[in-house]
Amino acid sequence: MMVFINAGHAPNGHPDPGACSRSTGLRECDVALKVGELTAKYLNAVGIETVVHQNDILSEVCSKANSLEADLFISIHCNSVESPYAEGTETWYCNGSQQGRLLAECIQDQIVDSLNTVDRGIKVAVPGRNGLYVLTNTDMPAVLVELAFISNEDDEKLLRNNQDDFARAIARGVTDYL
Repeated sequence: MMVFINAGHAPNGHPDPGACSRSTGLRECDVALKVGELTAKYLNAVGIETVVHQNDILSEVCSKANSLEADLFISIHCNSVESPYAEGTETWYCNGSQQGRLLAECIQDQIVDSLNTVDRGIKVAVPGRNGLYVLTNTDMPAVLVELAFISNEDDEKLLRNNQDDFARAIARGVTDYL
């Protein structure tokens, strides 16, 4: 069993750090990488092989996951909007992927239950409409996890202070799925 973990956005934030907190400067790329590395550590501890990869060239991300013939694909991100009031966790999967849906449900439930984030639910990526490239161009069950809103003060504190808790929840979601 191999889980490919895509830490969202560019390594070291160049050229794309993803979303950034206006109040603290916390960068999505840094949170995604740390949570991804910690998730890998917990999955490795129970005998699940992992690859953590951060790259803002999405075709390369998908190509690498596909060429490794990973069994699962997890992309980790932080959400952000102009409104400081949006909050919570959502997990996306590709339309038509029942295994992707199940993995999304398992991870979503673990994060919401463990960190008490607002449950924004699981969402469906539809090719040609809101396809989320990494979900529609990987050959294995795939999910994209929006941990919380980096643009919301309370969620940002969780993203800054509870990265280990997010990682443990994602790892438990994977083991629940298996």
